Amino acid sequence: MHILLIEDDPDTARHVSNGLKEAGHVVDIADNGSDGLALASNEAYDVLVIDRMLPAMDGLSVVSQLRDADNPVPVLILSALGDVDDRIAGLKAGGDDYLAKPFAFGELQARIEALARRASQRTTVTQLKVAELEMDVLARRVRRGDSVINLQPREFRLLEYLMRHNGQVVTRTMLLENVWDYHFDPQTNVIDVHISRLRSKIDRDFPVQLLHTVRGAGYILREPE
Repeated sequence: MHILLIEDDPDTARHVSNGLKEAGHVVDIADNGSDGLALASNEAYDVLVIDRMLPAMDGLSVVSQLRDADNPVPVLILSALGDVDDRIAGLKAGGDDYLAKPFAFGELQARIEALARRASQRTTVTQLKVAELEMDVLARRVRRGDSVINLQPREFRLLEYLMRHNGQVVTRTMLLENVWDYHFDPQTNVIDVHISRLRSKIDRDFPVQLLHTVRGAGYILREPE
């Protein structure tokens, strides 16, 4: 994999870079947000690893600008700020995963590989439809009726998973494993936050609700009866 590490702490950057290189990856390093954004905007990377607190431009601003430019590269945010609200802020900015410092290198590597694996997955069906909600997986476009719906990368993957399981109850465990690639419960409300944001975009301005909460079980996206 070709990985961009944006990290201003020399010791952390050296530790992470050496470990990833030993695992067979190619690693570029930027020590500030501005240079990191320039590299990410002009080079093709498989995964970005971005520290949240950076000189010149903070990590969340880097991620937000990449997403505003429709750059879908998977992003893992590193931060000494590990509270639930901090993690939510990172995901809302467009991050795909969030790892608090200090961290074990093995977990960092596993998360990077999980992000790359999800990004590389291909599926035969690329046009999904539930009632008047339509998704073009390859073009990364979502419409409901005549309205274009703009989604962040994580929201897009969440909706894609729900649409591929149209009419089925999807549990929190299923979402954690298939959308976040967590094989454990991180004990946060990250799923609730993303479901709420997604529901506001695909249901709020429409007369019929498609996304439902099944109390005690999970969520279901279904066509109206």
